[in-house]
Amino acid sequence: MKILKRILLLITVILIIGVIYNYPKLNILAGYSAKNTASSVFLGERTLAFTDKTDNDFSPVNLATDIIDIENKLAISSALGLLTRKAIYREGLGAILTLDASDETASYLVPKRLKADNNTSFPYGNAPQKDSLFINIDYRKLNETVNSIFGKNKTRAAVVIYKDQIISEQYSDGFSKDSRILGWSMTKSIMSTVFGVLEHQNKIDIQDKAPITSWHNDARRNITIHNLLQMNSGLEWDENYDEISDATKMLFLERDMTKMQAEKPLQNKTNASWNYSSGTSNLLSGILRNQFKTHQEYLDFWYTDFIDKIGMNSMVVETDLTGNYVASSYAWATARDWAKFGLLYLHNGDWNGEALFTKKWVDYITTPTPTSNGTYGAQFWLNAEKQFKDVPKNMYFADGYQGQRVYVLPDQELVIVRFGLSSFDENVFLKGVIESIQD
Repeated sequence: MKILKRILLLITVILIIGVIYNYPKLNILAGYSAKNTASSVFLGERTLAFTDKTDNDFSPVNLATDIIDIENKLAISSALGLLTRKAIYREGLGAILTLDASDETASYLVPKRLKADNNTSFPYGNAPQKDSLFINIDYRKLNETVNSIFGKNKTRAAVVIYKDQIISEQYSDGFSKDSRILGWSMTKSIMSTVFGVLEHQNKIDIQDKAPITSWHNDARRNITIHNLLQMNSGLEWDENYDEISDATKMLFLERDMTKMQAEKPLQNKTNASWNYSSGTSNLLSGILRNQFKTHQEYLDFWYTDFIDKIGMNSMVVETDLTGNYVASSYAWATARDWAKFGLLYLHNGDWNGEALFTKKWVDYITTPTPTSNGTYGAQFWLNAEKQFKDVPKNMYFADGYQGQRVYVLPDQELVIVRFGLSSFDENVFLKGVIESIQD
């Protein structure tokens, strides 16, 4: 009997130690599930069952149990019954992961939005486009190419635009032209564009030193906004989503996501060590906030001077608990609206006769960051070193987790959008689309 009690005691101790050791992981696991569930249900307008079967159906997130409270607009996720996290939905701001009970009732500001133009034809408005057939397009080959990335590749949406007209558009079951879809790290490219608009308005100079007070008395004082946009500041940062890292702690444990990167020391020489960092993108969001006199002006500007101005009216950029846009990860919009973003760049910042920025900004964001091997510009990804061997070198794109993409191909007058839940052969897909259009 004594031996049995000792064995049971040992097992209990081991379980307690295991829970304590894994508590931070469980915290992040439950946090991810709660946040993703709330966003999917309340922003994406999907059901809980659909979300758990698709978006949350991967290890270890599928170990969490999710509950939706429709009346109070919140999601609760439990990690193995040991730890619970909650995410609340705020109209105009999206879903926000809470850290304590007071967050549920805290006051907050919402951005002012421009009215959608439902009378002008797509892409400059939301009315149906004026269709025409292009004699130089092999539509059979084009549609076969688009069809090829659905099914096993878990593609949810694909839109191909040629000379401002949708020439192919397809959605998987449960999605349509009206479905908001998360862009993940494509949000970084949205944030970068806000800097481009501000610079065009002569309200900021990206070559200025980063305005971070705590850096004034050490070597970090030489870091510029430009260095941050190119992600070659030299600052320490661990971007790892398979374990507890700087990135996961920031997204699921921090109240103010703009601060973590600012607190990191220099790890390498500035302008000589490219390091992909979501913390840098959120630090840049904080820098943007400080360009405005009030929090309300910061919230409004992203929409009034850029997002809504080009008719991306479906887009919602989610915030952290302190009201900063989570520039690293959380922009939602329809595939068509994401395509409008690509068209803005295809037209060098001109939107129906109004310049939000110029080709100078496009040239800037497509200039390879030193030591990035030609793969990265200013919060955009590049093909400068022919990563995609059958695709033009001057193609560039916004890139998000699980293969969210907005490709811009200037020479071909193409914008291509893809959303899904897994990676795919991008080179083969892009090559097929390009070859379907005859010179």
